[in-house]
Amino acid sequence: MANLSARRTATEGFEALGDPTRRAIFEKLAASPAAVGELAQGLPVSRPAVSQHLRVLEEAGLVSKTAEGTRRIYRIDPRGIGAMRAWLDDHWRAAMTAFARFAESELAKTELEREIEREKGEEK
Repeated sequence: MANLSARRTATEGFEALGDPTRRAIFEKLAASPAAVGELAQGLPVSRPAVSQHLRVLEEAGLVSKTAEGTRRIYRIDPRGIGAMRAWLDDHWRAAMTAFARFAESELAKTELEREIEREKGEEK
C-alpha cells in the first residue's frame, strides 16, 4: 500500500482533476508543455483563471513549471501521475483479490450443489 504522503498526493490529484476546466488544461499539457496564453486558447475562461487552475494543478503535484525568459512553461509532473497510478494499482489489486475470493467461493458452492444433486440421483 502506498505511504500516507503518496496517498495524499493521489487524492489531491484526483480532486484537482475533478474540475472540467482543470481536466482540459491537464489534457492539453499531456499533449505538450505550454505557456498560460497557449493553454487559454480555446478555453471558456480568462488567462488569469487558467493561471489559478494551473496553481491548483501544481499544488496537487500534477504540473510543474520552468522559466523561459519572461514566460513560465507548464508540463505534466510524472511524480503526481505516478502517485495516482500507485493509488489506483493498490485499489485494483485489492478489488481483484476480493473478486478472486468471491469467484472461488461461488465455484465451491456450485461444486457442492452438483455433488448434492449427484447424491440425490444415486439414492433414487
